[in-house]
Amino acid sequence: KQMHHWISELRLVEILDSKTKEQLCFLDKVSDIKSLFHKSYPKWYPARQALRLDPKGKALRNDDLLQNLPVGTSATLYFRDLGPQLGWTMVFLAEYIGPLLIYLLFYFRVPYIYNHKYTLTSSSHHVVNLACACHSFHYIKRLFETIFVHRFSNGTMPLRATLRNCAYYWGFAAWLAYYINHPLYTPPSYGKTQVRYALIIFLCEAGNFSVHWSLNSLKCEGAKCRRFPNPSKNPFTWLFFFVSCPNYTYEVGAWVGLSIMTQCVPVALFTFLGFIQMSIWAKGKHKTYTREFKDYPNFRMPILPFIL
Repeated sequence: KQMHHWISELRLVEILDSKTKEQLCFLDKVSDIKSLFHKSYPKWYPARQALRLDPKGKALRNDDLLQNLPVGTSATLYFRDLGPQLGWTMVFLAEYIGPLLIYLLFYFRVPYIYNHKYTLTSSSHHVVNLACACHSFHYIKRLFETIFVHRFSNGTMPLRATLRNCAYYWGFAAWLAYYINHPLYTPPSYGKTQVRYALIIFLCEAGNFSVHWSLNSLKCEGAKCRRFPNPSKNPFTWLFFFVSCPNYTYEVGAWVGLSIMTQCVPVALFTFLGFIQMSIWAKGKHKTYTREFKDYPNFRMPILPFIL
């Protein structure tokens, strides 16, 4: 990919009013350089820019101070276009609306999915209706949290990465919905007993929401928080005593419940892959907590109490 470079002659730039000496502008962060660069090249808005001190080096963060960069009074910054970007809210809305609607297409057996004689018919198995309710509730909750609960930084995701994520979520939703709502679907081996216990496990969704609500109450400045999350009076948050990311623990638990409820291989595979990804995220978050907070509890694990 073509690289561009831009030279800054000064480490810090201060612009004062010639008469009053009042400060009008002060450039001291990488984000300031990106904004100035954007004015010269409107096509490349700040979120599309990656600035590096070395063509193959790590991209500088927006909050990096110019005076802390390992350069002299003159610095050469290498620019890379990250491509079209989407804000996190739009990313999550796109990822979650798809599975919700796609699953319902299979549930209502719209034309051209199954044999024409089953078009717009409904399943005689209660578990199929319950599975649809649980799946829909999960994604409606996610959409609600995206709009009203989660606090997002000014970060973005490349459009191509968003399309890849949508393909993953939407594809899996279609795959598992096809089998669960299939006219020849077979109910769980242990019948209503298995479904009841699975539904109880699925109620981990309440814990997931409680943790997200608790995280929303933390005092944060951008991506950095002044303190790490702790348990509150809400019993669902007590899992914070044992793990750094109980929201992921509850998320996996809910999908384990749906896997047991439907006894469907695609659901179990989606749960397993989700657990692997969330374990990676949890380990990263756990590492950040232990690095930023010296008093962070050393007995907490990333996602599974006493195990992982």
